[in-house]
Amino acid sequence: MAGGIRENHGDDLAENHEINVTPFIDVMLVLLIIFMVAAPLATVDVNVDLPASTAKPAERPDEPIYLTLKQDLSLNIGNDPVARDQLAAHLDEMTGADKDARIFLRADKAVDYGQFMEIMNLLRDAGYLKIALVGLESMPVPPAAPAGAPASTAPAAPAAPPVAPAAGAAP
Repeated sequence: MAGGIRENHGDDLAENHEINVTPFIDVMLVLLIIFMVAAPLATVDVNVDLPASTAKPAERPDEPIYLTLKQDLSLNIGNDPVARDQLAAHLDEMTGADKDARIFLRADKAVDYGQFMEIMNLLRDAGYLKIALVGLESMPVPPAAPAGAPASTAPAAPAAPPVAPAAGAAP
């Protein structure tokens, strides 16, 4: 009786040298869901109608402090409403009394310029001199064609009403 030498003895399984990536994919999907849920919570959620600007956007710090002046002239720091007389105390609390911290000031475009300047004066009186104004980005408007230039094929914008010359101006 001749017998052969078996390498597998009984129920022992052969070694598998492949990497099982299923747990890795599961962990990645869980992390993706966590970040998808957490990302919207990290933004300011106060509705304000901002004016547009064509200026190049500046770099934002890691944790910006947004001060919002809404159309009804109420103030918010981040998402939290704050009274005008408590503004300096709340800013000191949020910045750790760091007067060099940059404050991002957002204001509704319906807010009167005088009211806007009053808030800037409150910030200056509180010692915060680094104020960044926040607006919406818009595309730059091309300059108007000079008189006598050939008309373009694009539809014309509605004409503005004529403006009367100032008193004493030459015709």
